[in-house]
Amino acid sequence: MNRYHRRFCSSVEWGKTLKSTVIPWVLREYDLGQNVLEIGPGPGLATDVLRERFEHLTSIEIDDRLAESLAARMHGTNVDVRHGDATEMPFADASFSGAVSMTMLHHVPSRELQDRLLAETFRVLRPGGTFAGSDSTLNLKFRFSHLFDTMVIVPPATFEERLRRAGFSEVAIREGKGAFRFRAVKPSA
Repeated sequence: MNRYHRRFCSSVEWGKTLKSTVIPWVLREYDLGQNVLEIGPGPGLATDVLRERFEHLTSIEIDDRLAESLAARMHGTNVDVRHGDATEMPFADASFSGAVSMTMLHHVPSRELQDRLLAETFRVLRPGGTFAGSDSTLNLKFRFSHLFDTMVIVPPATFEERLRRAGFSEVAIREGKGAFRFRAVKPSA
């Protein structure tokens, strides 16, 4: 991430937005169970909110400094932070009751890698498990905040089909102001 974006993603303002708006909007209608995987927590502001909702939260972060910092901050809590690549997760099949991805998919550097992340999420979910999350839609402010930064937009109009190709069913996508939320379920049989 560029300097501005890194600062914003660890700001008090963004933390308040996650707690009051983004996370309630994404999760209000969905049950993810009590053993949940968080993909790409970054500095962990969403982690702070999510850990209060679930009995056990495992967070996987590709950036070694962010993973190390978050692991130190979460030591002794119900959060297990792993440094790793979500396109090749170090978890056994059917490990989690649910998974969440909060406004990070556009940081995955290609559509192909995004699709591998979706397939890996499907693999590590238990049958009947829900994958929920959000991402931003393209606008001038979003583009500006990603100058000299990784930004591979996830178009909401095609995301349902991508989730279905990964194996998910019961896909729901809803657009809001500057963002969209999604929910997809790993079939039970």
